[in-house]
Amino acid sequence: MINPRLKHLSMRLLEVFITVVRLGKVSAAARSLHLTQPTVSLQLKKMAELVGEPLLESRDGNMVPTEVGAEVYRAACDVLSRLDDLDSYLGGIREGSSGHIRIGLVTTAKYVMPRILGPFYRRFPGVQVTLSIGNRAHVLNRFEQQEDDLYLFSHPPAGERVLASRIISNPLRLIAPADHWAVGQKGLSFDALKTERFIMREPGSATRMMFESWLSARGIELSDTMQIESNEAIRLSVASGLGLSVISAHTLSEGDMGPEKPTVLDVADFPLRSNWYLVARRDKRLPQSALRLIRFMAENLGDCIDPRYVADNIESLDQVFTQTR
Repeated sequence: MINPRLKHLSMRLLEVFITVVRLGKVSAAARSLHLTQPTVSLQLKKMAELVGEPLLESRDGNMVPTEVGAEVYRAACDVLSRLDDLDSYLGGIREGSSGHIRIGLVTTAKYVMPRILGPFYRRFPGVQVTLSIGNRAHVLNRFEQQEDDLYLFSHPPAGERVLASRIISNPLRLIAPADHWAVGQKGLSFDALKTERFIMREPGSATRMMFESWLSARGIELSDTMQIESNEAIRLSVASGLGLSVISAHTLSEGDMGPEKPTVLDVADFPLRSNWYLVARRDKRLPQSALRLIRFMAENLGDCIDPRYVADNIESLDQVFTQTR
């Protein structure tokens, strides 16, 4: 039987608590919810009293959940997600609406997800999709905070709560300016390039992690590196002669850079083999709209992007995300 005090946990209390955990500050939560700080503080106090345990503690200037608070946060997210799913279902009956999907994307994946969502939207025009795009650290944080339904990673998080399936290959190519001395050479050894300047993504980027792992496995140290936190800026910088870089083939194929374009070098062991993974939390219930998108990808991904990049077991994608739910 449910503790009688927990029955007094209103949707508003849960929403306030979730917002404070996600933003880390009472003041920021108050602004987001259009409430006063004292009101938010009182609701947090009431919630802690109803649960009977401290839910938040101050750490490095931010409010973070205690061990009990983390469990309450997960339960609150699940409750509101189920109500959102119910609202979508009822809306579908009344208005033909098909729900809402929240997707977190690493920056390189922004080049392929629109190709999937366009055909999906034409088939299911009532579905609303919110995309949150950022570097791997940003999307990992959203994953930890359960802010989205689905995620697209090239290097997914690990752990029992992670549900992941490879869906698209993401080869990493070594690029150089069009007038570089190595252009046109076949089977070039990387040793001939290791003294060149290499333009790298920020630490934590999956592309950088893969490249650095490859270098480490071969005992190679680069002598000159430069960091740029933008794939487009890296691509333009290489084309302009600033250095060499390792970049996703999908990033390389998108956009029009005019007459100056980087050139892919023919280097031994390249391209590096990487993949994109569709990811969800095992402990978070997926809304029906997200499951509908997963089924759509399982059946139609080869029609949305170049079939050469589609995972060979894509037909079983929906089974991966529904077998444990």
